[in-house]
Amino acid sequence: MRTKQMTKKVISAVISASLLLGLAACGSNQNSSGDSQRKDASAIREENQLSGSGDTQQTESVSEDISDESIEEDSQEEEAAAKKTEYPVTITTYNSEGQAMETTYEKAPERVVAVYQGCIETMLSLGLSDHLIATAGLDNEVPDDQKEAFSKTNYLDEFTPSLETITMLEPDMIFSWGSLFGEKTLGEAKGWVDKGVNTYMNSNTHPSGGTAYAKTLENEYTDILNIGVIFDVQEKAEQIVNDMKDTVEEVVTKTEGLEERPSVLILESGKDSFTNYGANSLGGDMVTKLGGELLLPDVSNVGKEDIISANPDVIFVVYMPYSGDDPEQIREEKLNVFLEEEAFASLSSVQNQRVVPIMLSEMYASATRTKDGIVTFAKGLYPDLDL
Repeated sequence: MRTKQMTKKVISAVISASLLLGLAACGSNQNSSGDSQRKDASAIREENQLSGSGDTQQTESVSEDISDESIEEDSQEEEAAAKKTEYPVTITTYNSEGQAMETTYEKAPERVVAVYQGCIETMLSLGLSDHLIATAGLDNEVPDDQKEAFSKTNYLDEFTPSLETITMLEPDMIFSWGSLFGEKTLGEAKGWVDKGVNTYMNSNTHPSGGTAYAKTLENEYTDILNIGVIFDVQEKAEQIVNDMKDTVEEVVTKTEGLEERPSVLILESGKDSFTNYGANSLGGDMVTKLGGELLLPDVSNVGKEDIISANPDVIFVVYMPYSGDDPEQIREEKLNVFLEEEAFASLSSVQNQRVVPIMLSEMYASATRTKDGIVTFAKGLYPDLDL
């Protein structure tokens, strides 16, 4: 356990380092992400306010239904005891070089900073909003059933919080993507751990360390389960993950008799070419696990000729509306790159109306949105499937 004196020394040292590095200070109302498409914090706070009382009433109704269920108390208590975290508990995450790193928790963290969509939504989904001292980095609105909890969090003015901002908050845990723990952001993840501030990095975003690695469904499952262990909410975490796994299994079972599998490309249009989400991407792993045939699995960028030559049965079109954008407009713009391009008119996917939009947040560091991605891919692969 850190003493108050040690904490003050650490904070003083890190603030000094941040000033020398010339990193941005907190308190600005301007979005510091460097991306002009992202709105400032005040707009994001407003968009994520609960619009009415319907969600609260629904939650109360669900609670009443649950309380009325007949549950055997003995078995429930045994299950809860089996899932209880025994502290201290050691969890494996990653350092800034992409190497596995062990972190030890003496108790559930009480002062957590969660940065970026999936990390924030994981905390909210697990009912851990009271452990959050700050949130930042939302690209999209949180789901409606999380808005009430999110509105009570301290959403920072900086999209990507600076070293000085985080230091002044005095967290005992930082939960984010690998990009936050870099030389120009918060510095080495291990450095924070050595100072008594645990870090947890989304597994599918950790640095490659010079060696490409596969972003997988299993990694997303592991992250949710690990957060469940850290905060002693394993049962909730397992319910979320099991729902995802059950959905995959349902699709596999219902399609096991198919003789031919749909061929697939997952594409995001750029200025001069297309990003292809291949075998090492989370989207690619989802498609493969659901029984699709991923074309050009080892290629990261493709041109029009490559797409025409591959002629997939299904094209999944990746789109990303930032907070404040009209999602439908962004979605249609990305779809029209394929639907209105004369060169693509001969593609089987275009002729058969199997050009399917998927939001990036459903297939990249998707966290608790992973089921949404699984369902989107499944319905695109098997249009007649009843899920």
